[in-house]
Amino acid sequence: MKAQIELANQDNSSYRKLKDRIFFWFIVVMSVVTISPIVMIIGKLVVKGFRQFNFNFFTQTTPDTFEAMMAVSQGEIIPGGILNGITGSLLVVVLASVMAIPLGVIIGIYLYENQAKRYAGLIRSIADVLQGVPSIVLGLISYLWIVKHVTTGFSALAGSVSLCIMMLPLIIRSTEETMKMIPTSIKEAGLALGVPYYKIILRVLIPTGFSGLMTGILLAISRIIGETAPLMLTTLGSPVVNMNIAKPTSAVPLLIWEFYNDPNMVDLIWSSSLFLMGFVLTLNIISKRIAAKRRTI
Repeated sequence: MKAQIELANQDNSSYRKLKDRIFFWFIVVMSVVTISPIVMIIGKLVVKGFRQFNFNFFTQTTPDTFEAMMAVSQGEIIPGGILNGITGSLLVVVLASVMAIPLGVIIGIYLYENQAKRYAGLIRSIADVLQGVPSIVLGLISYLWIVKHVTTGFSALAGSVSLCIMMLPLIIRSTEETMKMIPTSIKEAGLALGVPYYKIILRVLIPTGFSGLMTGILLAISRIIGETAPLMLTTLGSPVVNMNIAKPTSAVPLLIWEFYNDPNMVDLIWSSSLFLMGFVLTLNIISKRIAAKRRTI
């Protein structure tokens, strides 16, 4: 009888091990299938885009169609680069960040300090709705607000306003969640010492949650830097480097769209996309490093 029980236990153990192994390899196969498209896309970008990477690609403006056509017909690298797009993207993103970061952090702290109030709940709901609004709708809003009535024309300012609206929900919600993770005893200690309320926010809460705030800010920037639709309605684009916020300017996503509409610029599509992907990937890696550092503190 004892021998039969041991034999049955061995059979059950073998069966469980077999099921575990089958399930393990099933997960491995499904994981490979899931990441295969991403690997193929990245590989395609690297293979086709790296050819155009050179010093001129980062220091010269985009070539015209004739120059690109002549280079392609002779099997040469397309002259010029995307300097106007890089400077335009930096200008628009910096302007959007200057507007969105202080406002988003202030609103996030307000929501944290007034969680039960009806007005705070309304702001929180608006922020959640804004996260789901298509970017082209925000571009249309900026067109009606800024392009039509402020700059009376396409401009970097109009583009930055649309991107600022896109950044706000992420910064607001990440700020609120970061503040919730800070022990209330820290704020209470400052109040007990008689520190003014605004100094507690500026010198206690914000420095304590700095890594969490930076994570949300970098994720917001990485989201907007690849947007094309709102910029098509606001900044329009420019073939030259422009740092005037009241004038049309270019951006890397806009250049990719322009290259797509020109069959002679196909090689620049891959290179610009590879550059943009690398920049966004860098921002995401930095944000993850900051978040990991925050968890270890």
